[in-house]
Amino acid sequence: MNVFVEAVVTAARLTLEGSPALWGVIAVTFEVAIVSTVAGIVLGAPMGFLMGASRFRGRRVLVALTNTAMGIPPVVIGLIVMMVLSRKGPLGFMGLLYSVDAMSIAQTLISTPIIAGLVSAAVASVPGKLRLQARSLGASRVQEALLVLKEARLGVLAAIASGFGAVVRGVGAVMMVGGNIEGKTRVLTTAIVQESRMGNFGMALALGLLLMAITFAMNGFLTWYQHSNERYERG
Repeated sequence: MNVFVEAVVTAARLTLEGSPALWGVIAVTFEVAIVSTVAGIVLGAPMGFLMGASRFRGRRVLVALTNTAMGIPPVVIGLIVMMVLSRKGPLGFMGLLYSVDAMSIAQTLISTPIIAGLVSAAVASVPGKLRLQARSLGASRVQEALLVLKEARLGVLAAIASGFGAVVRGVGAVMMVGGNIEGKTRVLTTAIVQESRMGNFGMALALGLLLMAITFAMNGFLTWYQHSNERYERG
C-alpha cells in the first residue's frame, strides 16, 4: 500500500515542482499524440465518411480491411515502420529512425484505421431518409455531407477521442521506432517502462497517474460535449 501512497505524493511533487525533464516528456507525448491524431483525422475521416455514406464496389472489402487494421498490434506497426525507415529500408536515406517524426508516422498508422472505422459506423447510423429529404429540398452534395456529419457529430467526436487515446497510451510502436531516448524521444508510456525496469515503481506509477489524468481530461471533455448537446436538443 505504501508504494501507491508514494506514487500519489511523487506525482503531486513532480507536477508542483515543474521538473524540466518531466515537462519535456509530457511535451513529446503531446506532440506525438496531437500530430498523429490530426494526421489520422485528415486521412481517416474522409475514408470513414466514404465507407459510411456511399455504396460502391469493394466497399465491404475496404470496411473489412479497416476493421482488421484497427486490431493490428502496435508493435507490428512499429516493426513495419522500423524496417521501412532503417538504413536498409526504402526510406532509410531520410534518417528518420529514432526521432519524433518516426514516432508520429507509426502512431498515425495506428490512429487512422480507428478513426476511419468509427467515423464509418457513425455516418452509417444516420437514417437514409434524412439524406433523401435533404436532396428533395435541393441540397447540394456538400450540404448533404455537412448535414450527415452534423447528425453523426457525437460519433465522429468519439472516433477522434478513441484515436487520441490509442496513440497517447501506445508503447510498442513508439518504443521500436523512437528508441526511448532521454530528452528526445521519451514519452510517458516509455518512461513508465524505463522506470519499472529500474525498480522505481513509485516513479513509474506516478507517471502512470499523470497519463491517466491526461486521458481523463480528454474523456471528460467528450462527456461534457455530449451532455451539452443533449441539453441543447431537449431545450
